Amino acid sequence: MRLQLKAHHGHLTDSVRAYAEKRLSKLDRRLYEGTLVEVTLSRERNPSIADDHSAEAIVYAKGSNLVAREFAATYEAAIDRLVDKLERQIERYRAKRQQEPRRGAARQREEGLESAPGDEQGPSTDSGAAAA
Repeated sequence: MRLQLKAHHGHLTDSVRAYAEKRLSKLDRRLYEGTLVEVTLSRERNPSIADDHSAEAIVYAKGSNLVAREFAATYEAAIDRLVDKLERQIERYRAKRQQEPRRGAARQREEGLESAPGDEQGPSTDSGAAAA
């Protein structure tokens, strides 16, 4: 997994960067080797917004991209929520990618079974003709 951390309208402190890398490293076990994960951290400068820290992630996976966005009072809390949401999305993504070939194989087996009874009648008449 390749991780890119970005800050929108500001810069990241070393402690927030280290925390984000530590928490997002959990996703490394579930993703392919070269998958790019782009995380953007930003803060709203509006005092009336309680959850002013936001974390947005885009996982550039094979097929569709996974996108998640979370808001919280601190960057750490937003990152925690973001990682939880991404874990759920990645599990669904992996389950779909694993089940799809199985669906195709099941369809092929069903089609093979439907055509098999017609094939069995053909050879049985041939064997009956050969025996007579």
